[in-house]
Amino acid sequence: MVNISIFAAIGAMLSWGFGDFIIQKGIKKIGDMEVLAWIGVFGSIGLIPFVWRDLSVVLERSNFLILLFLGVITFIISIINFEALKRGKLSIVEVILEIELPVAVLLGLFFFHEVLSPLQILLVGLVFIGIVLIALEPQGIKKKHFFEKGVFLAIITAIGYGVIDFLTAVGAKTVSPLLTIWFTWATFTLICLIYLTWVGRMRNFFQDAGRYKKLIFAMGTIDTLAWIFFAFAVQNSELAVTVAISESFPAIALILGVIVNKEKVVRHQYAGAFLALAASFYIGLLAK
Repeated sequence: MVNISIFAAIGAMLSWGFGDFIIQKGIKKIGDMEVLAWIGVFGSIGLIPFVWRDLSVVLERSNFLILLFLGVITFIISIINFEALKRGKLSIVEVILEIELPVAVLLGLFFFHEVLSPLQILLVGLVFIGIVLIALEPQGIKKKHFFEKGVFLAIITAIGYGVIDFLTAVGAKTVSPLLTIWFTWATFTLICLIYLTWVGRMRNFFQDAGRYKKLIFAMGTIDTLAWIFFAFAVQNSELAVTVAISESFPAIALILGVIVNKEKVVRHQYAGAFLALAASFYIGLLAK
């Protein structure tokens, strides 16, 4: 079962790496709220055949409150994440999201009573050092505003995603992986659609479906798969281990950002990316 969990975590890593690259393209073409809504529509509809028999489980008070809160916070953090991707470099923002790892690890230690070895604690510290290096502008401290654009939004996103990881783990362990993802997607999709209707953007929302159908399909499918992989991985594995493995996804985003988007990354940022990613990946290798 552990091997299956690790495989699922790797699947989440690959899906997030490619997914965020495609999502960055989407938010610049059709907008933050529209992208999140389309991702939610795909996930909500696509998962119905797999969860409808178990929907009664959601009605239990404790399960409902946890999943409802997860859906709302996923909506809020996703919008902040999209803003970070819109304003900043993909190669920079994605690596800053590594802060998600120590946040999730601490929550796992406190609530799930998971235990980290001294070596794992050291590796988490190295992730932080790498994040600081990658977040600095090429001019470093010589520039008045020495942090890259989108960095602070990315930090907020990373902390939020750490909380989301934890709540997803709770849902996957106490309810079910698929039901947790479906209810989360259904919640933030409803919020998005209500907002788009309120501001009169629903017509454009449906028009985008014809103009960018391939892009929308790719975003909805890949991002939903990423969270399904993560939920299955964390169901039977430690949260800290699963997040450590899945957090290697910025390596893919870094490559895509530099090669496809022609983003400029200097030596100290490469060093920070390597340090953060290597430390995260090695934490996963320590899993038994």
